[in-house]
Amino acid sequence: MDVNFRKIDIDQYDEDVLLDSELYETDPRDPAQALNDVKQKAAAVRGSLSKGDIVGALNLVLEDAPYGTAVEEAKNLNLQTLVSILNSTKATEIPGVVKALSTDAQDTLMKYLYKGMALPGWGDVSGSVLLGWHEKLTEAAGTGCIVRAMTDRRLV
Repeated sequence: MDVNFRKIDIDQYDEDVLLDSELYETDPRDPAQALNDVKQKAAAVRGSLSKGDIVGALNLVLEDAPYGTAVEEAKNLNLQTLVSILNSTKATEIPGVVKALSTDAQDTLMKYLYKGMALPGWGDVSGSVLLGWHEKLTEAAGTGCIVRAMTDRRLV
């Protein structure tokens, strides 16, 4: 029995096929510029954390986050920076910090929490820290935050 028919990409013959590039606009920055922006943010975040400004540090990381397939290195560095903020925050401070974030920042934070959960054993990612943040974020932002994070095609 010939099974070569299973290796044929039938989507190449379909003119109505939906491509990932059509679902969202890619990050307008080139990879080098996105990486440079993230490195500058990481330095600014370290300064904010040394002053004890957790909300300011989170806002820096979450605003204009890199997305798309061409900026993987920048996305990983941004995740490392975010994880350092999450790990340095006391559990009692989390609800106040989450409530101080804008709706867009909360949605982006939820995307990063899910990305961190998808990468077990990666860097300083601790499942208990991520789940604690997830719980407090869901209490503050509601389940709509989860839905928006899951359905947005701009992956961080």
